[in-house]
Amino acid sequence: MSEVARDCVIIGGGVSGCTAAIYAKRYSLDVLVLDTLGGGGGATAMASLVENYPGFPGGITGVELAERVHQQATDVGAEFRVATAEHIEPAADGLWRVSAGDESVLARTVILTMGAFPRSLRVPGEVELRGKGVSYCATCDGFFYRGKTVAVVGGGNAAVDEALYLAGLAGQVHLIHRRDQLRAESYMQDKILGHEKVQIVWDTVVKRVLGEAGVEGLELQNVKTGALSQLPVDGVFIAIGHIAKTEWLAGLLQMEDGFIRTDELMRTNQPGIFAAGDIRVTPLRQISTAVGDATMAAYSAYQYVVHEGH
Repeated sequence: MSEVARDCVIIGGGVSGCTAAIYAKRYSLDVLVLDTLGGGGGATAMASLVENYPGFPGGITGVELAERVHQQATDVGAEFRVATAEHIEPAADGLWRVSAGDESVLARTVILTMGAFPRSLRVPGEVELRGKGVSYCATCDGFFYRGKTVAVVGGGNAAVDEALYLAGLAGQVHLIHRRDQLRAESYMQDKILGHEKVQIVWDTVVKRVLGEAGVEGLELQNVKTGALSQLPVDGVFIAIGHIAKTEWLAGLLQMEDGFIRTDELMRTNQPGIFAAGDIRVTPLRQISTAVGDATMAAYSAYQYVVHEGH
């Protein structure tokens, strides 16, 4: 990579990164996107069907949406390179040096959009039935289970929130938790305990997701007795947290559980470094919120370049 400083280096080529690139180019910034996979994608590409993103009333596949946004960023002149950023450090004149393998690039601003990915149960049937009854987002897919029976796996705030949301749609919700008490905050527990549509399955883990063309049930195991059982469900929502691959940024940015802290303008604690989308600390991880974050991050990067004058 050249040592000529770029106005904006975006790390991550998913929908959030491409959106940041589109807006940064509209501000006439010199933009370089470092994309590990190439061709766009990210978590959006994992969705079999996206039905809650504005502008697509009939829905659109995640792959097609990601490809369209990537093409739009390419069309406006954003440069993409297949590279995995591994280190960011201060350089002379207030610039940042972004290293990827044996190469590096200087940047006036950096926007981090690497995303985050749901934790997996790593049990048989989970991968095979993703998008066919296995989901990681109730607000994305809950609509499909109106009046049906579903399970939610987890015991923290996210799992309880998913279960409560689904209770407003599904006929029956089973909340499966490996312990004998929830980890969710007390006010969340007050809402879920005793809920007429929610049955909590204590001391239990999922051993297998059952079904061929779609989810038909779960094989469960009681962690105390070892007893196996089967639970018929139409869908399962896995809510055991997200993973953000930010270990390489430790010591540089303020983080919480691996997610980057920002203010409302997407600014991190380091001047000229911004974060957008699922990689940052946020209560909601949706395509629409990632796009909004990226829009703001590009604006903030533009303001930084103009007013800081690097």
